[in-house]
Amino acid sequence: MAQVRRAPLADQAAELLWQRITGGEWALGEKLPGETTLALQLGVGRSTVREAIRQLAGRGVLASRQGAGVYVTALEAPEDWDAVLRKADIVAVIEARIAIETEAAALAAARRTPADLRSIRRALADRAAHRSHIEAHVDADTAFHRTIVAAAHNPVLLDLFDSFTPRLREAMVEMLRIRRSFGDDTDQDAHAEQVEAIADHDEAAAAERSRAHLLTLREALS
Repeated sequence: MAQVRRAPLADQAAELLWQRITGGEWALGEKLPGETTLALQLGVGRSTVREAIRQLAGRGVLASRQGAGVYVTALEAPEDWDAVLRKADIVAVIEARIAIETEAAALAAARRTPADLRSIRRALADRAAHRSHIEAHVDADTAFHRTIVAAAHNPVLLDLFDSFTPRLREAMVEMLRIRRSFGDDTDQDAHAEQVEAIADHDEAAAAERSRAHLLTLREALS
Protein backbone atom coordinates (compact mmCIF):
# COMPACT_ATOMS: atom_id res chain seq x y z
CA MET A 1 0.00 0.00 0.00
CA ALA A 2 1.34 3.47 -0.91
CA GLN A 3 2.73 5.57 1.91
CA VAL A 4 3.49 9.27 2.27
CA ARG A 5 7.18 9.94 1.59
CA ARG A 6 7.55 13.67 0.89
CA ALA A 7 6.52 16.92 2.55
CA PRO A 8 4.02 18.49 2.88
CA LEU A 9 2.73 15.39 4.60
CA ALA A 10 -0.87 16.52 5.03
CA ASP A 11 -1.21 17.36 1.32
CA GLN A 12 0.30 14.01 0.38
CA ALA A 13 -1.98 12.18 2.79
CA ALA A 14 -5.04 14.00 1.47
CA GLU A 15 -4.11 13.07 -2.10
CA LEU A 16 -3.62 9.41 -1.20
CA LEU A 17 -6.96 9.29 0.62
CA TRP A 18 -8.61 10.96 -2.38
CA GLN A 19 -7.10 8.36 -4.71
CA ARG A 20 -8.44 5.58 -2.54
CA ILE A 21 -11.91 7.13 -2.48
CA THR A 22 -12.04 7.62 -6.26
CA GLY A 23 -10.59 4.14 -6.67
CA GLY A 24 -13.68 2.69 -5.03
CA GLU A 25 -12.17 1.57 -1.73
CA TRP A 26 -14.94 3.36 0.16
CA ALA A 27 -18.44 3.89 -1.19
CA LEU A 28 -20.51 7.04 -0.90
CA GLY A 29 -21.75 7.29 2.67
CA GLU A 30 -19.28 4.73 3.96
CA LYS A 31 -17.30 5.32 7.14
CA LEU A 32 -13.52 5.57 6.93
CA PRO A 33 -11.26 3.61 9.27
CA GLY A 34 -10.15 5.39 12.43
CA GLU A 35 -7.26 7.84 12.58
CA THR A 36 -4.90 5.29 14.10
CA THR A 37 -5.53 2.80 11.31
CA LEU A 38 -5.18 5.40 8.57
CA ALA A 39 -2.00 6.76 10.16
CA LEU A 40 -0.41 3.31 10.07
CA GLN A 41 -1.53 2.70 6.49
CA LEU A 42 -0.19 6.04 5.28
CA GLY A 43 2.95 6.05 7.39
CA VAL A 44 2.21 9.39 9.08
CA GLY A 45 1.08 10.66 12.47
CA ARG A 46 -2.50 11.03 13.57
CA SER A 47 -2.25 14.82 13.44
CA THR A 48 -1.32 14.58 9.75
CA VAL A 49 -4.31 12.34 9.12
CA ARG A 50 -6.58 14.83 10.88
CA GLU A 51 -5.26 17.65 8.69
CA ALA A 52 -5.72 15.55 5.54
CA ILE A 53 -9.29 14.79 6.55
CA ARG A 54 -9.87 18.49 7.24
CA GLN A 55 -8.63 19.33 3.74
CA LEU A 56 -10.94 16.81 2.12
CA ALA A 57 -13.83 17.95 4.29
CA GLY A 58 -13.19 21.48 3.05
CA ARG A 59 -13.55 20.19 -0.51
CA GLY A 60 -16.85 18.51 0.34
CA VAL A 61 -15.46 14.98 0.02
CA LEU A 62 -15.57 13.92 3.68
CA ALA A 63 -17.65 14.88 6.69
CA SER A 64 -16.84 14.36 10.37
CA ARG A 65 -19.82 13.40 12.49
CA GLN A 66 -19.46 14.06 16.19
CA GLY A 67 -18.92 10.79 18.01
CA ALA A 68 -19.58 8.73 14.88
CA GLY A 69 -16.48 9.08 12.70
CA VAL A 70 -15.63 10.34 9.22
CA TYR A 71 -17.83 9.52 6.21
CA VAL A 72 -17.50 9.84 2.44
CA THR A 73 -19.88 12.54 1.22
CA ALA A 74 -18.81 12.91 -2.43
CA LEU A 75 -17.03 10.84 -5.06
CA GLU A 76 -16.22 13.85 -7.25
CA ALA A 77 -14.61 16.89 -5.65
CA PRO A 78 -15.81 20.32 -6.72
CA GLU A 79 -13.13 22.38 -8.44
CA ASP A 80 -10.64 23.73 -5.96
CA TRP A 81 -11.55 27.27 -4.82
CA ASP A 82 -8.06 28.60 -5.45
CA ALA A 83 -8.21 27.22 -8.99
CA VAL A 84 -11.52 29.01 -9.57
CA LEU A 85 -10.00 32.28 -8.40
CA ARG A 86 -6.91 31.84 -10.54
CA LYS A 87 -9.08 31.48 -13.64
CA ALA A 88 -11.43 34.33 -12.82
CA ASP A 89 -11.00 37.43 -14.95
CA ILE A 90 -10.63 40.89 -13.48
CA VAL A 91 -14.28 41.85 -13.90
CA ALA A 92 -15.44 38.71 -12.11
CA VAL A 93 -13.13 39.47 -9.20
CA ILE A 94 -14.41 43.04 -8.95
CA GLU A 95 -18.03 41.84 -9.05
CA ALA A 96 -17.28 39.43 -6.21
CA ARG A 97 -15.68 42.29 -4.28
CA ILE A 98 -18.88 44.30 -4.73
CA ALA A 99 -20.92 41.50 -3.19
CA ILE A 100 -18.59 41.08 -0.21
CA GLU A 101 -17.41 44.61 0.49
CA THR A 102 -20.70 46.45 0.07
CA GLU A 103 -22.29 44.35 2.79
CA ALA A 104 -19.14 44.50 4.90
CA ALA A 105 -19.12 48.31 4.71
CA ALA A 106 -22.71 48.51 5.95
CA LEU A 107 -21.96 46.10 8.79
CA ALA A 108 -18.80 48.02 9.66
CA ALA A 109 -20.80 51.23 9.96
CA ALA A 110 -23.17 49.49 12.34
CA ARG A 111 -20.65 47.52 14.38
CA ARG A 112 -17.29 49.30 14.27
CA THR A 113 -15.58 49.98 17.57
CA PRO A 114 -13.33 52.96 18.34
CA ALA A 115 -10.34 50.63 17.87
CA ASP A 116 -11.71 49.52 14.48
CA LEU A 117 -12.06 53.15 13.40
CA ARG A 118 -8.48 53.93 14.43
CA SER A 119 -7.26 50.98 12.37
CA ILE A 120 -9.30 52.09 9.36
CA ARG A 121 -7.97 55.66 9.59
CA ARG A 122 -4.37 54.44 9.88
CA ALA A 123 -4.86 52.24 6.82
CA LEU A 124 -6.36 55.18 4.92
CA ALA A 125 -3.32 57.30 5.75
CA ASP A 126 -1.00 54.50 4.69
CA ARG A 127 -2.92 54.20 1.43
CA ALA A 128 -2.43 57.92 0.81
CA ALA A 129 1.31 57.52 1.39
CA HIS A 130 1.65 54.75 -1.22
CA ARG A 131 0.54 56.27 -4.50
CA SER A 132 3.76 56.14 -6.47
CA HIS A 133 4.26 52.44 -7.25
CA ILE A 134 1.55 50.05 -8.40
CA GLU A 135 2.43 47.08 -6.21
CA ALA A 136 2.83 49.14 -3.04
CA HIS A 137 -0.40 51.00 -3.77
CA VAL A 138 -2.34 47.76 -4.32
CA ASP A 139 -1.00 46.30 -1.08
CA ALA A 140 -1.92 49.44 0.88
CA ASP A 141 -5.35 49.57 -0.78
CA THR A 142 -6.02 45.91 0.01
CA ALA A 143 -4.95 46.42 3.63
CA PHE A 144 -7.32 49.40 3.87
CA HIS A 145 -10.30 47.47 2.55
CA ARG A 146 -9.47 44.56 4.85
CA THR A 147 -9.74 46.81 7.90
CA ILE A 148 -13.29 47.65 6.85
CA VAL A 149 -14.20 44.01 6.35
CA ALA A 150 -12.65 43.20 9.73
CA ALA A 151 -14.73 45.97 11.32
CA ALA A 152 -17.87 44.18 10.11
CA HIS A 153 -17.11 41.52 12.74
CA ASN A 154 -18.32 38.75 10.47
CA PRO A 155 -15.70 35.98 10.28
CA VAL A 156 -17.21 34.47 7.13
CA LEU A 157 -16.91 37.73 5.19
CA LEU A 158 -13.35 38.16 6.43
CA ASP A 159 -12.42 34.61 5.41
CA LEU A 160 -13.92 35.22 1.96
CA PHE A 161 -11.97 38.45 1.58
CA ASP A 162 -8.74 36.77 2.67
CA SER A 163 -9.31 33.90 0.26
CA PHE A 164 -9.57 36.46 -2.53
CA THR A 165 -6.41 38.34 -1.59
CA PRO A 166 -3.87 36.54 -3.86
CA ARG A 167 -6.11 36.73 -6.93
CA LEU A 168 -7.29 40.19 -5.96
CA ARG A 169 -3.73 41.51 -5.82
CA GLU A 170 -2.92 39.98 -9.20
CA ALA A 171 -6.08 41.39 -10.75
CA MET A 172 -5.65 44.88 -9.33
CA VAL A 173 -2.00 45.12 -10.39
CA GLU A 174 -2.99 44.01 -13.87
CA MET A 175 -5.86 46.46 -14.00
CA LEU A 176 -3.76 49.44 -12.88
CA ARG A 177 -1.13 48.59 -15.46
CA ILE A 178 -3.85 48.73 -18.09
CA ARG A 179 -5.23 52.04 -16.80
CA ARG A 180 -1.75 53.58 -16.30
CA SER A 181 -3.14 55.90 -13.62
CA PHE A 182 -4.05 55.30 -10.00
CA GLY A 183 -4.25 56.83 -6.56
CA ASP A 184 -5.25 60.38 -7.57
CA ASP A 185 -6.83 62.79 -5.11
CA THR A 186 -10.36 62.03 -6.32
CA ASP A 187 -9.84 58.34 -5.66
CA GLN A 188 -8.32 58.96 -2.22
CA ASP A 189 -11.13 61.36 -1.31
CA ALA A 190 -13.72 58.73 -2.24
CA HIS A 191 -12.10 56.33 0.20
CA ALA A 192 -12.00 59.04 2.87
CA GLU A 193 -15.75 59.63 2.39
CA GLN A 194 -16.39 55.95 2.98
CA VAL A 195 -14.42 56.14 6.21
CA GLU A 196 -16.47 59.11 7.39
CA ALA A 197 -19.70 57.24 6.64
CA ILE A 198 -18.45 54.35 8.77
CA ALA A 199 -17.41 56.80 11.51
CA ASP A 200 -20.92 58.32 11.44
CA HIS A 201 -22.57 54.87 11.65
CA ASP A 202 -24.27 55.63 8.33
CA GLU A 203 -24.82 52.13 6.97
CA ALA A 204 -26.52 53.17 3.73
CA ALA A 205 -23.86 55.73 2.83
CA ALA A 206 -21.00 53.36 3.67
CA ALA A 207 -22.47 50.64 1.47
CA GLU A 208 -23.23 53.05 -1.38
CA ARG A 209 -19.73 54.55 -1.37
CA SER A 210 -18.19 51.08 -1.40
CA ARG A 211 -20.41 49.99 -4.26
CA ALA A 212 -19.85 53.18 -6.26
CA HIS A 213 -16.08 52.89 -5.97
CA LEU A 214 -16.03 49.27 -7.13
CA LEU A 215 -18.49 49.92 -9.94
CA THR A 216 -16.15 52.65 -11.18
CA LEU A 217 -13.36 50.08 -11.32
CA ARG A 218 -15.56 47.68 -13.25
CA GLU A 219 -16.74 50.31 -15.70
CA ALA A 220 -13.15 51.35 -16.40
CA LEU A 221 -12.58 47.89 -17.87
CA SER A 222 -15.67 47.77 -20.07
